[in-house]
Amino acid sequence: MNKAWWKEAVVYQIYPRSFNDSNGDGIGDLQGIISRLDYLENLGVDVIWLSPVYASPNEDNGYDISDYYAIMSDFGTMRDFDELLQKAHEHHLKIVMDLVANHTSDEHQWFIDSRKSKDNPYHDYYIWRDQPNNWGSVFGGSAWQYDENLNQYYLHNFAIKQPDLNWENKAVRDDLYKMMRYWCDKGIDGFRMDVISMISKDQRYPDAPVPEGAVYGDPTPYTVDGPRIHEFLQEMNREVLSRYDLFTVGETPGLSVERALKYVQEDRHELEMVFTFDHVSLDGGDYGKWSQKRTDLVELKKAIMKWVKGCENGGWNSLYLDNHDQPRAVSRFGDDGEYREMSAKCLALTLHLMRGTPYVYQGEELGMTNYHFTSIEECRDIEEINAYKDLVTDRHIYSDQEMLENISSKGRDNARTPMQWDDSQNAGFTTGTPWINVNPNYKTINAAAQVNEPNSIYNFYKQLIALRHAHDIIVYGEMDLLYEDAHDLFAYTRSYNDEKITVLANWSDHEVTYDLTPEGDLLITNDEDVTPHTLKPYQAVAYYKK
Repeated sequence: MNKAWWKEAVVYQIYPRSFNDSNGDGIGDLQGIISRLDYLENLGVDVIWLSPVYASPNEDNGYDISDYYAIMSDFGTMRDFDELLQKAHEHHLKIVMDLVANHTSDEHQWFIDSRKSKDNPYHDYYIWRDQPNNWGSVFGGSAWQYDENLNQYYLHNFAIKQPDLNWENKAVRDDLYKMMRYWCDKGIDGFRMDVISMISKDQRYPDAPVPEGAVYGDPTPYTVDGPRIHEFLQEMNREVLSRYDLFTVGETPGLSVERALKYVQEDRHELEMVFTFDHVSLDGGDYGKWSQKRTDLVELKKAIMKWVKGCENGGWNSLYLDNHDQPRAVSRFGDDGEYREMSAKCLALTLHLMRGTPYVYQGEELGMTNYHFTSIEECRDIEEINAYKDLVTDRHIYSDQEMLENISSKGRDNARTPMQWDDSQNAGFTTGTPWINVNPNYKTINAAAQVNEPNSIYNFYKQLIALRHAHDIIVYGEMDLLYEDAHDLFAYTRSYNDEKITVLANWSDHEVTYDLTPEGDLLITNDEDVTPHTLKPYQAVAYYKK
Protein backbone atom coordinates (compact mmCIF):
# COMPACT_ATOMS: atom_id res chain seq x y z
CA MET A 1 0.00 0.00 0.00
CA ASN A 2 1.23 3.49 -0.86
CA LYS A 3 1.64 5.85 2.06
CA ALA A 4 0.33 9.41 1.74
CA TRP A 5 0.03 12.46 3.98
CA TRP A 6 -3.74 12.59 3.59
CA LYS A 7 -4.08 9.01 4.85
CA GLU A 8 -2.26 9.98 8.04
CA ALA A 9 -4.12 13.27 8.51
CA VAL A 10 -7.09 14.20 10.69
CA VAL A 11 -9.54 16.63 9.07
CA TYR A 12 -11.52 19.28 10.95
CA GLN A 13 -14.64 20.59 9.22
CA ILE A 14 -15.59 24.24 9.70
CA TYR A 15 -19.07 25.49 8.88
CA PRO A 16 -18.10 29.17 8.59
CA ARG A 17 -21.53 30.68 9.29
CA SER A 18 -21.60 29.01 12.71
CA PHE A 19 -17.94 28.90 13.76
CA ASN A 20 -16.91 32.32 15.04
CA ASP A 21 -18.16 35.86 14.35
CA SER A 22 -15.54 38.62 14.43
CA ASN A 23 -17.66 41.69 13.65
CA GLY A 24 -20.85 41.25 15.69
CA ASP A 25 -23.30 40.74 12.82
CA GLY A 26 -24.35 37.34 14.15
CA ILE A 27 -22.72 35.40 11.30
CA GLY A 28 -19.42 33.54 11.50
CA ASP A 29 -16.71 34.79 9.16
CA LEU A 30 -13.17 34.29 7.90
CA GLN A 31 -11.58 36.63 10.44
CA GLY A 32 -13.38 34.65 13.13
CA ILE A 33 -11.73 31.48 11.85
CA ILE A 34 -8.32 33.16 11.77
CA SER A 35 -8.70 34.10 15.43
CA ARG A 36 -9.24 30.42 16.36
CA LEU A 37 -6.33 28.83 14.48
CA ASP A 38 -4.37 28.42 17.73
CA TYR A 39 -7.25 26.33 19.09
CA LEU A 40 -7.14 24.01 16.07
CA GLU A 41 -3.35 23.72 16.05
CA ASN A 42 -3.47 22.83 19.75
CA LEU A 43 -6.06 20.14 19.04
CA GLY A 44 -3.59 18.59 16.61
CA VAL A 45 -5.67 18.35 13.44
CA ASP A 46 -3.90 18.60 10.09
CA VAL A 47 -6.52 19.84 7.63
CA ILE A 48 -9.38 22.34 7.71
CA TRP A 49 -12.25 21.47 5.39
CA LEU A 50 -13.97 24.78 4.80
CA SER A 51 -17.63 24.54 3.87
CA PRO A 52 -18.50 26.96 1.03
CA VAL A 53 -17.39 30.58 1.42
CA TYR A 54 -18.06 31.65 -2.18
CA ALA A 55 -20.50 34.43 -3.11
CA SER A 56 -24.04 33.11 -2.69
CA PRO A 57 -27.60 34.30 -2.05
CA ASN A 58 -27.57 31.66 0.67
CA GLU A 59 -30.67 29.68 -0.24
CA ASP A 60 -28.86 26.50 0.86
CA ASN A 61 -26.28 27.97 3.22
CA GLY A 62 -23.64 28.59 0.59
CA TYR A 63 -24.14 25.46 -1.51
CA ASP A 64 -25.81 27.70 -4.10
CA ILE A 65 -22.92 29.64 -5.62
CA SER A 66 -23.44 32.83 -7.60
CA ASP A 67 -19.73 33.55 -8.21
CA TYR A 68 -16.98 30.94 -7.84
CA TYR A 69 -14.32 33.68 -7.85
CA ALA A 70 -15.69 35.82 -5.01
CA ILE A 71 -16.17 35.47 -1.25
CA MET A 72 -19.64 35.75 0.28
CA SER A 73 -19.86 39.23 1.82
CA ASP A 74 -21.18 37.72 5.07
CA PHE A 75 -17.81 36.02 5.49
CA GLY A 76 -15.49 38.84 4.45
CA THR A 77 -13.34 39.51 1.41
CA MET A 78 -10.83 37.72 -0.79
CA ARG A 79 -8.13 39.51 1.19
CA ASP A 80 -9.50 37.83 4.33
CA PHE A 81 -9.39 34.47 2.56
CA ASP A 82 -5.79 34.99 1.46
CA GLU A 83 -4.88 35.88 5.04
CA LEU A 84 -6.65 32.75 6.32
CA LEU A 85 -4.78 30.57 3.84
CA GLN A 86 -1.42 32.08 4.76
CA LYS A 87 -1.97 31.93 8.52
CA ALA A 88 -3.41 28.42 8.41
CA HIS A 89 -0.24 27.24 6.68
CA GLU A 90 1.82 29.04 9.33
CA HIS A 91 -0.14 27.02 11.92
CA HIS A 92 0.70 23.79 10.02
CA LEU A 93 -2.92 23.49 8.86
CA LYS A 94 -3.91 22.72 5.28
CA ILE A 95 -7.05 24.19 3.70
CA VAL A 96 -9.49 22.05 1.71
CA MET A 97 -12.20 23.97 -0.13
CA ASP A 98 -15.73 22.77 -0.78
CA LEU A 99 -16.22 22.31 -4.53
CA VAL A 100 -19.87 22.60 -5.59
CA ALA A 101 -19.85 21.63 -9.25
CA ASN A 102 -23.16 19.80 -9.74
CA HIS A 103 -25.18 23.01 -9.61
CA THR A 104 -24.93 26.78 -9.17
CA SER A 105 -27.27 29.42 -7.85
CA ASP A 106 -29.94 30.69 -10.23
CA GLU A 107 -28.26 34.07 -9.58
CA HIS A 108 -25.01 32.94 -11.19
CA GLN A 109 -24.33 34.90 -14.37
CA TRP A 110 -24.22 31.67 -16.37
CA PHE A 111 -27.82 30.90 -15.41
CA ILE A 112 -28.99 34.47 -15.84
CA ASP A 113 -27.70 34.28 -19.42
CA SER A 114 -28.99 30.72 -19.82
CA ARG A 115 -32.60 31.77 -19.34
CA LYS A 116 -32.43 34.78 -21.70
CA SER A 117 -33.10 32.74 -24.84
CA LYS A 118 -32.76 29.23 -26.22
CA ASP A 119 -30.00 30.31 -28.58
CA ASN A 120 -27.93 32.07 -25.90
CA PRO A 121 -24.44 30.47 -25.69
CA TYR A 122 -25.05 29.77 -21.98
CA HIS A 123 -28.44 28.11 -22.44
CA ASP A 124 -26.75 24.73 -22.76
CA TYR A 125 -24.78 25.28 -19.53
CA TYR A 126 -27.87 23.93 -17.72
CA ILE A 127 -30.39 21.15 -18.29
CA TRP A 128 -33.51 22.46 -20.01
CA ARG A 129 -36.44 20.41 -21.30
CA ASP A 130 -39.72 21.28 -23.02
CA GLN A 131 -41.55 18.77 -20.83
CA PRO A 132 -40.58 17.61 -17.33
CA ASN A 133 -40.46 14.00 -16.20
CA ASN A 134 -41.70 12.86 -12.77
CA TRP A 135 -38.44 13.29 -10.85
CA GLY A 136 -38.58 14.61 -7.31
CA SER A 137 -36.11 17.00 -5.72
CA VAL A 138 -33.98 15.99 -2.74
CA PHE A 139 -35.50 18.95 -0.88
CA GLY A 140 -39.09 18.07 -1.78
CA GLY A 141 -41.41 18.84 -4.67
CA SER A 142 -40.64 18.44 -8.35
CA ALA A 143 -37.03 18.48 -9.60
CA TRP A 144 -38.15 20.69 -12.51
CA GLN A 145 -39.01 24.39 -12.49
CA TYR A 146 -40.95 26.14 -15.24
CA ASP A 147 -39.57 29.29 -16.85
CA GLU A 148 -42.27 31.41 -18.51
CA ASN A 149 -39.84 33.36 -20.69
CA LEU A 150 -38.51 30.21 -22.39
CA ASN A 151 -41.59 28.01 -21.98
CA GLN A 152 -39.15 25.35 -20.73
CA TYR A 153 -38.29 23.59 -17.49
CA TYR A 154 -34.84 23.42 -15.87
CA LEU A 155 -33.58 20.58 -13.66
CA HIS A 156 -32.78 21.25 -10.00
CA ASN A 157 -32.02 18.11 -8.01
CA PHE A 158 -31.92 20.27 -4.87
CA ALA A 159 -33.54 23.68 -4.23
CA ILE A 160 -35.39 25.57 -6.97
CA LYS A 161 -32.60 28.17 -6.83
CA GLN A 162 -29.96 25.48 -7.48
CA PRO A 163 -30.14 24.58 -11.20
CA ASP A 164 -28.03 21.58 -12.22
CA LEU A 165 -25.11 22.21 -14.54
CA ASN A 166 -24.93 20.34 -17.84
CA TRP A 167 -21.66 18.41 -17.67
CA GLU A 168 -22.30 17.04 -21.16
CA ASN A 169 -21.27 20.50 -22.40
CA LYS A 170 -17.46 20.64 -22.58
CA ALA A 171 -17.52 24.42 -22.18
CA VAL A 172 -19.06 23.90 -18.72
CA ARG A 173 -16.32 21.48 -17.74
CA ASP A 174 -13.57 23.74 -19.07
CA ASP A 175 -14.92 26.70 -17.11
CA LEU A 176 -15.11 24.63 -13.93
CA TYR A 177 -11.55 23.33 -14.37
CA LYS A 178 -10.35 26.89 -14.93
CA MET A 179 -12.02 27.91 -11.67
CA MET A 180 -10.44 24.99 -9.79
CA ARG A 181 -6.98 25.94 -11.08
CA TYR A 182 -7.57 29.49 -9.82
CA TRP A 183 -7.97 28.24 -6.25
CA CYS A 184 -5.15 25.72 -6.54
CA ASP A 185 -2.82 28.46 -7.78
CA LYS A 186 -3.69 30.41 -4.63
CA GLY A 187 -2.23 27.51 -2.68
CA ILE A 188 -5.20 25.58 -1.31
CA ASP A 189 -4.53 21.94 -0.46
CA GLY A 190 -7.52 20.12 -1.88
CA PHE A 191 -11.24 19.84 -2.53
CA ARG A 192 -14.19 18.21 -0.83
CA MET A 193 -16.53 17.66 -3.79
CA ASP A 194 -20.20 18.15 -3.07
CA VAL A 195 -22.49 15.40 -4.51
CA ILE A 196 -19.83 14.72 -7.14
CA SER A 197 -21.39 11.36 -8.05
CA MET A 198 -24.35 13.27 -9.53
CA ILE A 199 -22.61 15.27 -12.26
CA SER A 200 -23.35 12.70 -15.00
CA LYS A 201 -27.04 12.11 -15.75
CA ASP A 202 -28.73 9.43 -17.82
CA GLN A 203 -29.43 11.41 -21.00
CA ARG A 204 -32.71 9.58 -21.67
CA TYR A 205 -34.31 11.35 -18.65
CA PRO A 206 -36.98 8.69 -18.17
CA ASP A 207 -39.73 8.75 -15.57
CA ALA A 208 -38.60 7.17 -12.29
CA PRO A 209 -40.35 4.68 -9.99
CA VAL A 210 -42.41 6.40 -7.29
CA PRO A 211 -41.58 5.05 -3.81
CA GLU A 212 -44.44 4.10 -1.52
CA GLY A 213 -45.70 7.17 0.32
CA ALA A 214 -44.01 9.57 -2.13
CA VAL A 215 -45.51 11.95 -4.67
CA TYR A 216 -42.61 12.12 -7.14
CA GLY A 217 -40.29 9.56 -8.68
CA ASP A 218 -36.89 8.79 -7.17
CA PRO A 219 -34.35 9.90 -9.79
CA THR A 220 -31.35 8.29 -8.08
CA PRO A 221 -30.86 5.53 -10.69
CA TYR A 222 -30.58 8.20 -13.39
CA THR A 223 -28.70 10.96 -11.55
CA VAL A 224 -26.14 9.08 -9.42
CA ASP A 225 -23.08 7.34 -10.84
CA GLY A 226 -24.14 8.19 -14.38
CA PRO A 227 -22.72 6.83 -17.62
CA ARG A 228 -19.89 9.38 -18.04
CA ILE A 229 -18.96 9.97 -14.39
CA HIS A 230 -15.54 8.32 -14.56
CA GLU A 231 -14.73 9.93 -17.88
CA PHE A 232 -15.48 13.32 -16.31
CA LEU A 233 -13.46 12.65 -13.15
CA GLN A 234 -10.47 11.34 -15.06
CA GLU A 235 -10.60 14.41 -17.26
CA MET A 236 -10.74 16.59 -14.13
CA ASN A 237 -7.73 14.73 -12.78
CA ARG A 238 -5.74 15.32 -15.97
CA GLU A 239 -6.75 18.97 -16.26
CA VAL A 240 -6.44 19.96 -12.60
CA LEU A 241 -5.87 17.46 -9.81
CA SER A 242 -2.72 15.75 -11.10
CA ARG A 243 -1.00 19.12 -11.52
CA TYR A 244 -0.98 19.87 -7.77
CA ASP A 245 -0.35 18.04 -4.48
CA LEU A 246 -3.99 17.83 -3.51
CA PHE A 247 -6.24 15.92 -1.17
CA THR A 248 -9.63 15.12 -2.71
CA VAL A 249 -12.71 13.56 -1.16
CA GLY A 250 -15.95 13.10 -3.02
CA GLU A 251 -19.43 13.11 -1.53
CA THR A 252 -20.97 10.09 -3.22
CA PRO A 253 -24.44 9.21 -1.93
CA GLY A 254 -26.18 6.18 -3.35
CA LEU A 255 -23.14 4.07 -4.26
CA SER A 256 -22.32 0.46 -3.46
CA VAL A 257 -18.79 -0.40 -2.32
CA GLU A 258 -17.99 -1.91 -5.70
CA ARG A 259 -19.10 1.18 -7.59
CA ALA A 260 -17.45 3.59 -5.14
CA LEU A 261 -14.09 1.83 -5.45
CA LYS A 262 -13.91 2.96 -9.07
CA TYR A 263 -13.69 6.54 -7.77
CA VAL A 264 -10.76 5.93 -5.42
CA GLN A 265 -8.59 3.10 -6.75
CA GLU A 266 -5.14 4.59 -7.15
CA ASP A 267 -4.54 3.31 -10.68
CA ARG A 268 -7.74 4.98 -11.99
CA HIS A 269 -6.54 8.55 -11.30
CA GLU A 270 -9.79 10.03 -10.05
CA LEU A 271 -10.18 10.86 -6.31
CA GLU A 272 -8.37 9.96 -3.09
CA MET A 273 -11.42 8.94 -1.05
CA VAL A 274 -15.19 9.28 -0.87
CA PHE A 275 -17.79 9.93 1.79
CA THR A 276 -20.14 6.99 2.15
CA PHE A 277 -23.64 7.17 3.63
CA ASP A 278 -24.71 3.65 4.50
CA HIS A 279 -23.90 4.05 8.20
CA VAL A 280 -25.85 7.33 8.53
CA SER A 281 -28.87 6.05 6.61
CA LEU A 282 -30.00 3.31 9.00
CA ASP A 283 -32.34 5.29 11.24
CA GLY A 284 -34.89 6.61 8.77
CA GLY A 285 -38.61 5.99 8.85
CA ASP A 286 -41.48 5.70 6.41
CA TYR A 287 -41.02 9.30 5.24
CA GLY A 288 -37.31 9.64 4.70
CA LYS A 289 -35.06 10.40 7.64
CA TRP A 290 -37.79 12.05 9.69
CA SER A 291 -38.28 9.59 12.55
CA GLN A 292 -37.29 8.85 16.14
CA LYS A 293 -35.68 5.55 15.21
CA ARG A 294 -32.28 4.79 16.76
CA THR A 295 -29.55 3.09 14.77
CA ASP A 296 -29.09 -0.61 15.51
CA LEU A 297 -25.43 -1.19 16.42
CA VAL A 298 -25.22 -4.52 14.60
CA GLU A 299 -26.39 -2.86 11.40
CA LEU A 300 -24.05 0.08 11.97
CA LYS A 301 -21.05 -2.23 12.36
CA LYS A 302 -21.96 -4.10 9.19
CA ALA A 303 -22.28 -0.87 7.24
CA ILE A 304 -18.94 0.48 8.45
CA MET A 305 -17.06 -2.78 7.99
CA LYS A 306 -18.42 -3.23 4.49
CA TRP A 307 -16.60 -0.07 3.49
CA VAL A 308 -13.48 -0.65 5.58
CA LYS A 309 -12.91 -4.11 4.10
CA GLY A 310 -13.96 -3.00 0.64
CA CYS A 311 -11.28 -0.30 0.63
CA GLU A 312 -8.42 -2.51 1.84
CA ASN A 313 -7.09 -3.19 -1.63
CA GLY A 314 -6.47 -0.03 -3.61
CA GLY A 315 -8.99 2.31 -2.00
CA TRP A 316 -9.28 4.53 1.05
CA ASN A 317 -12.08 5.14 3.53
CA SER A 318 -13.36 8.33 5.18
CA LEU A 319 -14.40 8.04 8.83
CA TYR A 320 -17.12 10.28 10.23
CA LEU A 321 -20.19 10.33 12.46
CA ASP A 322 -20.77 14.10 12.33
CA ASN A 323 -20.88 16.77 9.63
CA HIS A 324 -22.93 19.79 8.56
CA ASP A 325 -25.65 17.55 7.08
CA GLN A 326 -25.99 15.21 10.07
CA PRO A 327 -27.41 15.58 13.59
CA ARG A 328 -24.92 15.63 16.46
CA ALA A 329 -23.26 12.24 16.89
CA VAL A 330 -23.43 12.14 20.69
CA SER A 331 -27.21 12.68 20.55
CA ARG A 332 -27.71 10.26 17.67
CA PHE A 333 -25.45 7.36 18.57
CA GLY A 334 -24.58 7.98 22.20
CA ASP A 335 -26.23 9.63 25.17
CA ASP A 336 -26.54 13.41 25.48
CA GLY A 337 -27.77 13.23 29.07
CA GLU A 338 -26.18 11.46 32.04
CA TYR A 339 -23.48 9.74 29.98
CA ARG A 340 -22.70 12.57 27.54
CA GLU A 341 -18.98 12.84 28.31
CA MET A 342 -18.42 9.09 28.45
CA SER A 343 -20.38 8.41 25.29
CA ALA A 344 -18.73 11.26 23.35
CA LYS A 345 -15.32 9.79 24.21
CA CYS A 346 -16.53 6.26 23.46
CA LEU A 347 -17.68 7.23 19.96
CA ALA A 348 -14.42 9.09 19.37
CA LEU A 349 -12.21 6.20 20.45
CA THR A 350 -14.18 3.77 18.33
CA LEU A 351 -13.92 5.94 15.22
CA HIS A 352 -10.38 7.31 15.47
CA LEU A 353 -8.70 3.93 15.88
CA MET A 354 -10.33 2.60 12.69
CA ARG A 355 -8.69 2.33 9.29
CA GLY A 356 -9.25 5.45 7.21
CA THR A 357 -9.03 9.23 7.53
CA PRO A 358 -11.06 10.63 10.44
CA TYR A 359 -13.14 13.81 10.19
CA VAL A 360 -13.99 15.96 13.21
CA TYR A 361 -16.93 18.33 12.79
CA GLN A 362 -16.75 21.61 14.72
CA GLY A 363 -17.98 21.13 18.28
CA GLU A 364 -17.80 17.34 18.07
CA GLU A 365 -14.57 17.58 20.07
CA LEU A 366 -16.58 19.30 22.84
CA GLY A 367 -19.47 16.85 22.85
CA MET A 368 -21.96 19.40 21.48
CA THR A 369 -25.50 18.04 21.33
CA ASN A 370 -28.66 18.37 19.29
CA TYR A 371 -30.90 21.41 19.81
CA HIS A 372 -34.48 21.03 21.00
CA PHE A 373 -36.60 22.86 18.43
CA THR A 374 -39.97 24.07 19.73
CA SER A 375 -41.14 25.94 16.62
CA ILE A 376 -40.52 25.67 12.89
CA GLU A 377 -39.70 29.41 13.10
CA GLU A 378 -36.46 28.43 14.85
CA CYS A 379 -35.34 26.37 11.85
CA ARG A 380 -33.16 27.77 9.09
CA ASP A 381 -32.48 24.73 6.92
CA ILE A 382 -34.46 24.56 3.68
CA GLU A 383 -34.68 20.77 3.90
CA GLU A 384 -36.36 20.95 7.33
CA ILE A 385 -38.70 23.76 6.31
CA ASN A 386 -39.78 21.98 3.12
CA ALA A 387 -40.26 18.67 4.95
CA TYR A 388 -42.40 20.39 7.59
CA LYS A 389 -44.57 21.93 4.89
CA ASP A 390 -44.94 18.57 3.13
CA LEU A 391 -45.46 16.28 6.13
CA VAL A 392 -47.35 18.62 8.48
CA THR A 393 -49.03 21.40 6.51
CA ASP A 394 -49.84 19.65 3.22
CA ARG A 395 -50.20 15.93 3.93
CA HIS A 396 -50.85 15.90 7.70
CA ILE A 397 -48.57 12.88 8.20
CA TYR A 398 -47.19 14.26 11.45
CA SER A 399 -48.49 16.71 14.01
CA ASP A 400 -46.52 19.90 14.63
CA GLN A 401 -45.00 18.46 17.82
CA GLU A 402 -44.10 15.13 16.21
CA MET A 403 -42.32 16.82 13.31
CA LEU A 404 -40.41 19.17 15.59
CA GLU A 405 -39.27 16.15 17.59
CA ASN A 406 -38.12 14.53 14.33
CA ILE A 407 -36.26 17.70 13.35
CA SER A 408 -34.69 17.84 16.81
CA SER A 409 -33.43 14.29 16.26
CA LYS A 410 -32.46 14.24 12.60
CA GLY A 411 -32.45 17.79 11.23
CA ARG A 412 -29.37 19.42 9.72
CA ASP A 413 -29.76 22.56 11.85
CA ASN A 414 -28.58 20.50 14.84
CA ALA A 415 -25.09 20.71 13.36
CA ARG A 416 -25.43 24.39 12.51
CA THR A 417 -26.13 25.94 15.89
CA PRO A 418 -23.19 28.20 16.80
CA MET A 419 -19.89 26.85 18.08
CA GLN A 420 -19.83 27.04 21.87
CA TRP A 421 -16.63 28.88 22.83
CA ASP A 422 -17.33 29.93 26.41
CA ASP A 423 -20.12 30.63 28.90
CA SER A 424 -20.56 34.32 28.02
CA GLN A 425 -23.60 35.58 26.11
CA ASN A 426 -24.23 33.64 22.87
CA ALA A 427 -21.51 31.18 23.85
CA GLY A 428 -18.82 33.66 22.80
CA PHE A 429 -19.81 33.10 19.17
CA THR A 430 -21.02 36.66 18.54
CA THR A 431 -21.63 39.97 20.30
CA GLY A 432 -24.69 40.43 18.09
CA THR A 433 -27.81 38.39 17.44
CA PRO A 434 -26.83 34.92 16.12
CA TRP A 435 -28.30 33.88 12.77
CA ILE A 436 -29.58 30.69 14.41
CA ASN A 437 -30.22 30.04 18.08
CA VAL A 438 -27.37 28.98 20.35
CA ASN A 439 -27.94 25.71 22.21
CA PRO A 440 -28.84 26.70 25.81
CA ASN A 441 -26.42 24.13 27.21
CA TYR A 442 -23.44 26.30 26.20
CA LYS A 443 -23.11 27.36 29.85
CA THR A 444 -21.67 23.94 30.65
CA ILE A 445 -20.57 22.66 27.22
CA ASN A 446 -17.96 25.02 25.81
CA ALA A 447 -14.34 25.17 24.71
CA ALA A 448 -13.11 27.44 27.51
CA ALA A 449 -14.19 24.85 30.09
CA GLN A 450 -12.40 22.03 28.30
CA VAL A 451 -9.14 23.18 26.72
CA ASN A 452 -7.25 23.25 30.02
CA GLU A 453 -9.15 20.41 31.69
CA PRO A 454 -7.02 17.23 31.31
CA ASN A 455 -9.98 14.83 31.35
CA SER A 456 -12.20 16.81 28.97
CA ILE A 457 -13.64 15.53 25.72
CA TYR A 458 -11.45 18.04 23.86
CA ASN A 459 -8.27 16.65 25.38
CA PHE A 460 -9.43 13.09 24.75
CA TYR A 461 -9.70 13.98 21.04
CA LYS A 462 -6.25 15.53 21.29
CA GLN A 463 -4.89 12.23 22.67
CA LEU A 464 -6.54 10.21 19.91
CA ILE A 465 -5.16 12.49 17.20
CA ALA A 466 -1.67 12.28 18.70
CA LEU A 467 -1.89 8.48 18.77
CA ARG A 468 -2.79 8.36 15.07
CA HIS A 469 0.22 10.54 14.28
CA ALA A 470 2.49 8.29 16.36
CA HIS A 471 1.41 4.82 15.21
CA ASP A 472 1.37 3.60 11.61
CA ILE A 473 -0.78 0.67 12.71
CA ILE A 474 -3.71 3.04 13.38
CA VAL A 475 -3.45 4.42 9.85
CA TYR A 476 -2.43 1.42 7.78
CA GLY A 477 -3.25 -1.70 9.81
CA GLU A 478 -5.91 -4.18 8.74
CA MET A 479 -9.16 -4.03 10.67
CA ASP A 480 -11.22 -7.05 11.74
CA LEU A 481 -14.49 -7.00 13.65
CA LEU A 482 -15.07 -8.89 16.91
CA TYR A 483 -18.46 -9.78 18.42
CA GLU A 484 -20.19 -8.78 15.20
CA ASP A 485 -23.65 -9.81 16.47
CA ALA A 486 -23.41 -7.94 19.78
CA HIS A 487 -26.01 -5.18 20.02
CA ASP A 488 -24.09 -3.13 22.60
CA LEU A 489 -20.40 -3.90 22.03
CA PHE A 490 -18.32 -2.43 19.21
CA ALA A 491 -15.05 -4.36 19.19
CA TYR A 492 -12.32 -4.88 16.61
CA THR A 493 -8.62 -5.51 16.11
CA ARG A 494 -6.00 -3.69 14.05
CA SER A 495 -2.99 -5.61 12.73
CA TYR A 496 0.20 -4.27 11.12
CA ASN A 497 3.44 -6.21 10.81
CA ASP A 498 3.93 -7.62 14.34
CA GLU A 499 1.76 -5.01 16.06
CA LYS A 500 -1.81 -5.41 17.25
CA ILE A 501 -4.45 -3.12 18.72
CA THR A 502 -7.67 -4.40 20.32
CA VAL A 503 -10.58 -2.00 20.76
CA LEU A 504 -13.54 -2.74 23.03
CA ALA A 505 -16.30 -0.13 23.28
CA ASN A 506 -19.62 -0.35 25.11
CA TRP A 507 -22.16 1.67 23.10
CA SER A 508 -24.91 1.25 25.70
CA ASP A 509 -26.07 2.65 29.05
CA HIS A 510 -25.65 -0.66 30.87
CA GLU A 511 -22.69 -2.83 31.86
CA VAL A 512 -21.37 -5.24 29.24
CA THR A 513 -19.21 -8.31 29.72
CA TYR A 514 -16.96 -10.06 27.21
CA ASP A 515 -14.81 -13.19 27.33
CA LEU A 516 -11.84 -11.98 25.31
CA THR A 517 -8.48 -11.39 27.03
CA PRO A 518 -6.81 -8.62 24.98
CA GLU A 519 -3.11 -8.84 24.28
CA GLY A 520 -0.71 -6.08 25.27
CA ASP A 521 -0.88 -2.99 27.45
CA LEU A 522 -3.59 -0.38 27.85
CA LEU A 523 -3.21 2.22 25.08
CA ILE A 524 -6.09 4.58 25.86
CA THR A 525 -9.41 4.54 27.70
CA ASN A 526 -12.17 6.98 28.57
CA ASP A 527 -12.30 5.63 32.14
CA GLU A 528 -9.14 4.65 34.01
CA ASP A 529 -11.10 2.22 36.21
CA VAL A 530 -10.57 -0.74 33.88
CA THR A 531 -11.90 -4.14 34.95
CA PRO A 532 -11.02 -7.25 32.89
CA HIS A 533 -13.92 -8.65 30.85
CA THR A 534 -16.29 -5.86 31.95
CA LEU A 535 -17.16 -2.48 30.49
CA LYS A 536 -19.17 0.14 32.35
CA PRO A 537 -21.79 2.14 30.42
CA TYR A 538 -20.10 3.79 27.42
CA GLN A 539 -16.68 2.71 28.59
CA ALA A 540 -14.13 2.14 25.81
CA VAL A 541 -10.63 0.70 26.01
CA ALA A 542 -7.84 -0.02 23.54
CA TYR A 543 -4.88 -2.33 24.09
CA TYR A 544 -1.62 -2.27 22.16
CA LYS A 545 0.83 -5.14 21.65
CA LYS A 546 4.15 -4.75 19.86
